This record gives sequence, structure tokens and C-alpha cells, in this order.
Amino acid sequence: MIHPRTAFEVRDFRLLTQARFLFSFAVQLQAVIMGWQVYEIKHDPLYLGLIGLVEAVPAISVALVSGYVVDRSNPLRIYINVLRCSLLSALVLLAVTSGWIRTGGDGALPWIYLAALITGFARGFSGPALFALVPQLISRESLRVSAAWVTGAFQIAAVTGPAVGGIIYAWNGPRPAYLLGCLALAGATLSLHLIRHEPKVVRSAESSPLLERLTSGMRYVWGHQLLLSALALDMFAVLFGGVVAVLPLFAAEILHAGPRGLGLLRSAPSLGAMIMSAWLIRRPVGRHAGALLLSVVAGFGLCMIAFGLSRWFWLSAGLLLLSGALDSVSMVIRSAIVQLCSPEDMRGRIAAVNSIFIGSSNEIGAFESGLAAKMLGTVPSVIFGGCMTLLTVITAALAAPRLRALDLTQLE
Repeated sequence: MIHPRTAFEVRDFRLLTQARFLFSFAVQLQAVIMGWQVYEIKHDPLYLGLIGLVEAVPAISVALVSGYVVDRSNPLRIYINVLRCSLLSALVLLAVTSGWIRTGGDGALPWIYLAALITGFARGFSGPALFALVPQLISRESLRVSAAWVTGAFQIAAVTGPAVGGIIYAWNGPRPAYLLGCLALAGATLSLHLIRHEPKVVRSAESSPLLERLTSGMRYVWGHQLLLSALALDMFAVLFGGVVAVLPLFAAEILHAGPRGLGLLRSAPSLGAMIMSAWLIRRPVGRHAGALLLSVVAGFGLCMIAFGLSRWFWLSAGLLLLSGALDSVSMVIRSAIVQLCSPEDMRGRIAAVNSIFIGSSNEIGAFESGLAAKMLGTVPSVIFGGCMTLLTVITAALAAPRLRALDLTQLE
């Protein structure tokens, strides 16, 4: 059995995990403040969903190109540039809320969408760069455990970022919150600069046309039943089942909790995921991973249905916490599948396809949530999404026998 500390004992991997935490902390803090500002300006779920769409379009648009660039370049340099781009986004928001940039009738709204657009471009490169970098810092035997460490760092940030952001916003408005985000991104950039290992650039003997090389990752995933089914399951489950985009509506109009309550609601799924990630570091998923994956996604859908019906703040927060714990299992298994099933010279391109699925589920899912809430009403839209998640699980279980029988230990 692989000891859980095997990966984290590597200095450069620790620095990368630290950078991942600070980067995610800043992004999550920024997201909760942006959402509350948009709600205060428009009081309309569609405008909340548009934040996700504006971020998703550039991220998905550059994904195939970013994967190819990562496979042909130094992933560490690319990840550093991702953080610089994200810092630019945070500085735009800080400048607007500090009064350094004059705003029009809708106040900060256009600048919020601009910041989301910049973040989207950065995220288009962040996933492929991270996935390509990790295997160069640790051994293949440690990849299954490393997925739990990296996921855990993200989830800790996703707990503390929204909670701190909500508290600071309620205390003194958005400016100090955005300033903290800028400092976190600067710290993440410094952590990456301290990494000593110089990643090797994998050179393949590909002589095919450029378009074929750009789409080779997509074609590889499409022909790999295990990869395709795992990514599609996660995409459709979160696409329909996610509620993050409409949480400002629940916090303000249904649970009457204000910005602090919104911060806690945004943090609850990640707190559950953080707890589960700590468990998965000690007890990595191995045998019966496929059956476990299908079970936790079904549990996620049930949590969303119950959340839509709840009118008690702490019950709602508890359901989100449980949904986050279940989603963490799904994230770790999916990350392990992507790492273990990717040829070395195609890690960036396959990770780019993974980022397309993630972007579709998270950001486009946020737009779907806002649009569904506008058309069906806030509560019915969440219940509908949970039911669609359950339907997705049933479809995946019937259509993908390799996923049902997945044993991660056989992929190492």
C-alpha cells in the first residue's frame, strides 16, 4: 500500500500544492464577492448565471490549443503565466472598487464580467499545465495519492475563500477582499518560482497536420470508454445538479442569511470535500472505484433535491456539506483516471479535454442554473437538476460496463 505522505514528502510537489491552494483561495474568494455584487446590482438569477458563461466561453475556446501548447512547452512556465493573468483579473476588480476606474450606470457590472473573461482565459491553460506538471515531480506509484492531495488543497481553499470573502464583504465591502485575493495570487506565483525541478519538454515524433494534433486528445478520450464515461458522468451531473450560481438567491430570499450566510453556503460543499479528501489521503480509492463513483454521484443528486426543498439554513448548509464530500470522491477518482490513462506525450491535450468537461459542468452549469431559475423558479430548478443528475447516473451505469467494473489498482 502506498503511504499517504509519499507524494507530499517531495519538496517541489509541496510547493505546487501550496500554489494550487493560494490560487484557488483567491479565485473562490473573488467568485463569492462577484456573485454578491451582481445580485445587489440586478437581483436577477440570469445575470448571476452569465458570470459562469462569460468565464466558460474563453476557457473552452482555448482548451485544445492550450493542451497542445502544454505538451510542447514547459508546463511550469505556463502555470506561472496563468497566475499572472489571474492577478490581472483581481487587480481590475480592486481598481474598480477602489474608485481608480470610473463606472457607469450599472456600476461595476461590466468590469466584473471583464474579470470573469480574463479568468476564463487563464483557466483554459491552468488545468492542462497542472496535470502535465504533477507527474514530473513525483513517481507514477504516487499519482493516485497525489490526486487526493491536490484535490484537498483546492477544497481547503474553496472552504476558506468564500467564508473569508463573505465575512470581509459584510465587514467593509469588496475592496479589502479583492486586495487579499491579489496578495494570495502573488504568494502562489512566488511558490512556483521556488520550484527547483526544471520540467522536461516531451517531444513526440508527430508529423500529422496541426489540426489533427490539436484534436488528438479529444479523439483519444472519445475512443477510451473509461475516460469518456468518467468525464461525461461528472460533466452532466454537475451541469444539471450544481447550485453555486443561485446561492445568492437562496441566501437572500429563501434562507434570509445575507452575505455572511452566502459565504458559509459557498464554503459548505468544500468543507465536506476537504474532510473527505483528508480521508482519501489516508485511504486511497482502489478496488470498486467504478461502483463507488456511480454511488457518490447519485448521492450528490439526492442532496441537491433535498437542498431545494429545505427552508432551514443549517439543514441547507449540512446538505451542501454532504454533497461536497460526495463530489470530492468523484473528483479524486476522475483525476486518478485521467493521470493513469494518459500517455506521457499527450497529458496536456487529455487534461485540456478534461478541462472542457469541467468547464461545461461548472461554468456553463452556472449559466444553466441561472437560466433554469429564471424560467422555472429558483426551487423547482434545483429539484429538476437533482433529478437529471440521477438520470445521468442510471444512463452511465447502463452504457459503460468498464466504468462499473473500474479498479484503480489495475491501472497503475
